Amino acid sequence: MMMTMVRTAGGGGGARVANTAVIVAANRLFSTAGRGGVAAAAAARGIGNEVGVGGPNKLGYWIRASMIDGGRSESTMALSSEKEKNNEEKKKIGSSSESVGNKENSNDKGIIASYWGINPSKITKEDGTEWKWNCFRPWETYKADLNIDLKKHHAPVTFLDKMAYWTVKSLRFPTDLFFQRRYGCRAMMLETVAAVPGMVGGMLLHCKSLRRFEHSGGWIKALLEEAENERMHLMTFMEVAKPKWYERALVIAVQGVFFNAYFLGYLVSPKFAHRMVGYLEEEAIHSYTEFLKELDKGNIENVPAPAIAIDYWQLPPDSTLRDVVMVVRADEAHHRDVNHFASDVHYQGRELRETAAPIGYH
Repeated sequence: MMMTMVRTAGGGGGARVANTAVIVAANRLFSTAGRGGVAAAAAARGIGNEVGVGGPNKLGYWIRASMIDGGRSESTMALSSEKEKNNEEKKKIGSSSESVGNKENSNDKGIIASYWGINPSKITKEDGTEWKWNCFRPWETYKADLNIDLKKHHAPVTFLDKMAYWTVKSLRFPTDLFFQRRYGCRAMMLETVAAVPGMVGGMLLHCKSLRRFEHSGGWIKALLEEAENERMHLMTFMEVAKPKWYERALVIAVQGVFFNAYFLGYLVSPKFAHRMVGYLEEEAIHSYTEFLKELDKGNIENVPAPAIAIDYWQLPPDSTLRDVVMVVRADEAHHRDVNHFASDVHYQGRELRETAAPIGYH
């Protein structure tokens, strides 16, 4: 149809009409940005002024005007449809976020709504009341064995034993100097370090098991269990004594140094590392015994036990701080036994995986 219209135009006007038709076709075939360039080229050649702008060639004006208007209307329709789609998507997103917000506002406990399908399970106690702790579950609680022998001691015989023993003794002097008889704060601060060895040992045994394609004998779980237990001691004493800013800074410094030192020590000699932890636990037993003496003398107020301690150690509801210190001291005695035992295994020339780990030894 375009060719028929071009042929009806006569003379030089026909050539110009043909040029105009080609430009208009380009406007329709190419993008909006391309039309600007084509129009500029046409203006440079003088086509637009002669054809369809008051010129004698009415046919050329009709061809140009009709085709350009058609291209503009089609592009406008496309843009409007895209805008409508975007608006619909925005409305959908807004409605979904609004519904999520309404769910969060309607829930007092702020349960996180997510499309991943991970919904927190509702856990209750044996009496039917709701379980309020996220850091541990009811099946992880236990009753501490208070009948454990607190006076056990491994006499240092070998060079590594003596080295581990005197290393721990040398660390006690600055600790006594800094905390003196502030046993609540002392317990809280020392637990930030006591939870490191189990994590480091478990991590290194985990990597060793992966490298050698072998089982660990349960020792990874046993050591990580020890680290978690020590961390729960910290969570408990945080309810009793609040750390000051300089004590928090001290934790960062001491933990950084101790973590790296113990990491290297465990790599060099696991028997030395476990022996040192055994002696550290012996010192912890001594510290908590002194804590109990101060409570019995009345120098430290025997406040009610924190709720987290009552649930974690399955203590009676009317338990006090003294009861908490008793169960924590029993935990330290068990950690003493586990680490001295692990060191003995290495001294006998065997690996930990050859002996079943004391998992759940509380």
